[in-house]
Amino acid sequence: MAVGLEGCRYDGEGELRLAECATTARVDKSERAKYEELCAKNTMRMAELQDKLYAEGREGVLILFQAMDAAGKDSAIKHVMSGINPQGCRVHSFKRPSQEELGHSYLWRAFQHIPPRGYIGIFNRSYYEDVLVVRVHEMQKGYAMPSRCVDMGTDEFFTNRYRQISDFEEHLWEEGYRVIKLFLNESKDEQAKRFISRIDDENKNWKFSEADMRERALWDDYQRAYELAIQNTASKNAPWYVIPADQKWFARYLISEVIVGVLEDINPQYPDMPEEQEARLASYREQLVRGV
Repeated sequence: MAVGLEGCRYDGEGELRLAECATTARVDKSERAKYEELCAKNTMRMAELQDKLYAEGREGVLILFQAMDAAGKDSAIKHVMSGINPQGCRVHSFKRPSQEELGHSYLWRAFQHIPPRGYIGIFNRSYYEDVLVVRVHEMQKGYAMPSRCVDMGTDEFFTNRYRQISDFEEHLWEEGYRVIKLFLNESKDEQAKRFISRIDDENKNWKFSEADMRERALWDDYQRAYELAIQNTASKNAPWYVIPADQKWFARYLISEVIVGVLEDINPQYPDMPEEQEARLASYREQLVRGV
């Protein structure tokens, strides 16, 4: 039986063990066309709901994609969000922080890219990098910050950051935003296959770098960092979805289910027209018909 959303959603209840989370839904390839069709239908439904979300302008949606290298973040964004109207959507990829960004709170650069209410924002990686790559490489030890901020054990430093992130996401909830957090859970074996594919295909060579191998060597450290981040920041209002990512086509279907589910829960509506304005519209229509 295919993995459903109930097996992917984690809101902080109980204890999550990443090693026990599926990396593949084990869906037979013969069913691929069915799930691609379901994903396409979800994409169309998403477009309908986004149009209402934009028109209403009362609530915003922020979608975070996190994953190890080659897990399919870029292709998931491309395929699942293909029906979204660019006018009501903003996408931002988080790269290595600039010197200006390093001079601010690590959440500052994220706040710059929170979309207006009525929009869907997509973060390809996110502020979670500051409790993932920073933790794995112990970058906090080189921060130009007061001793009270950095002179402490690793666990204490990142416990503070988990709290700050949780507070930030609760703030967004209270300001009218839904935060959808997606972790594409890829197996180490599948990552190796995808890296080999990038090496073998000249058109994909640009996607592979020596840095990918250096980060792969730290696989266990990253898995632990992700586990801690998910455990410590999942909540009722900002749950995590651990999506099995080894079968990209099924992962995209699950992602589309998550997003459509949140949009339907928001239940956006086109704004009601005041009676007096409706009357004016009827008058304007009559004038236009007469060629005025």
